[in-house]
Amino acid sequence: MDILIRSALEEDLGPAGEVTVEAFVGDGHTRPGADYVTLLRDARRRAAEAELLVAVDPADLSQGPSGRVLGCVTFAVGGTEWADIATSQEGEIRMLAAAADARGRGVGDALVRACVTRSRELGLTGMAFSTRPAMTAAHRIYERVGFRRTPERDWRPRPEIELWVYSITF
Repeated sequence: MDILIRSALEEDLGPAGEVTVEAFVGDGHTRPGADYVTLLRDARRRAAEAELLVAVDPADLSQGPSGRVLGCVTFAVGGTEWADIATSQEGEIRMLAAAADARGRGVGDALVRACVTRSRELGLTGMAFSTRPAMTAAHRIYERVGFRRTPERDWRPRPEIELWVYSITF
């Protein structure tokens, strides 16, 4: 399967939001009624305030002229509104998601690698981002790309939510 990674287009925003909710809620990482679901679904805001990258299948035009959205990720530079843990010299991944029927096809890997490329294009010295301990499939992707656990940077946005940090230095 060919996968094209690019900045989200207007017609990608609705599907990207739904893929993100499907991944986080469907996999049990976020409760369906949680406030966070609104943020997950709001791909328009993410595209306006950070960078929203999508993975599309250019051969499948059934969802529009740009191809079906297979996955997406929000990319932010440290120190900006969408960066939770990255320093000003690091890029950060937020809300990495792949559609359930696109998993195992390299979508997540391609999106993570695109964020690494973007960080390097911007002259950043590395990347750091948070993940939940139960997101083991994502951890495998991160480690395959070269990220390592950075437990000294782990944190809790709320007492009941533990977040692990993965980082890489270029």
